Amino acid sequence: MLTAGGLRIAVPSKGRLHEAALALLQGAGLRFRVSGRRLFSVCSDTDTRIIFCNTGDIPVLVAEGVVDLGITGSDQVAEKGVSVVTHHRLGFGRCRMSVAVHKDAPYDTRAALAGKVVGTKFTALARRYFDERGVADVHVIPVQGAVEVMVLLGMVDAIVEIVETGNSLVENDLVELDTLCEAEAVLIGRDARPGELDTEARDRLLRRIEGVLVASRYSLVEYNCPAERIDEATRITPGFSSPTVQELRDPRWLAVRVLVEKAAVQTAMDELEKLGCTAILESELRHTRL
Repeated sequence: MLTAGGLRIAVPSKGRLHEAALALLQGAGLRFRVSGRRLFSVCSDTDTRIIFCNTGDIPVLVAEGVVDLGITGSDQVAEKGVSVVTHHRLGFGRCRMSVAVHKDAPYDTRAALAGKVVGTKFTALARRYFDERGVADVHVIPVQGAVEVMVLLGMVDAIVEIVETGNSLVENDLVELDTLCEAEAVLIGRDARPGELDTEARDRLLRRIEGVLVASRYSLVEYNCPAERIDEATRITPGFSSPTVQELRDPRWLAVRVLVEKAAVQTAMDELEKLGCTAILESELRHTRL
């Protein structure tokens, strides 16, 4: 049995978020092993415990204080409707929640689903969606497993389901009618409560995770720049706060080190090359503290 002390973090035990969640925690310095069907893992260098849970249970576990932090989908947080704090949007597990119908169905608007049967794992979100849009008498029923096949079997008229690539819908002759929301993995916690134990370990881990997330967005770009073009070069790569500029042995050149968002690296390198910059290098970052 687990003791009462130590930081507890709930992560999905399987599914599309599982591997990325573990990689994030390991990137933040937690050392643990995942062993077979074991439902928890204790970090070897701290008293932190990784608890493997159903993704849909994690928002409730966090809200009730059973665990200190949790990684789950923002769709699951919205579905459960519990009070939690979203510390970070994690950038993986991106998807959308959509209403889908058979491609040959006579429903071309959401209003056409009035009085129809809609199957979904996300009953609260589905009901809220139809209620807020004034679509009356939609019979939302809970369905687990392969939701898409329910339409083909004639068990429901439409579904509300998570869509990543859309391939599963195509394979089952379904088309999207509307989008309820966009979703991604989030790191959640809860507000500090009166008399709560020391939160230093939690705050330290949150800071580390923030460093990993920032590092995933930026690259370190280094280059040699003609001294007379340095103002133009630093306008191309202004950096997070300011670039680091150093003199070289040859006074005609300056060395520059700067953070550049990954999405902008190739364009920046092209423009720097046009200025006459040389030895332009991009390095991956693993951790940051900005």
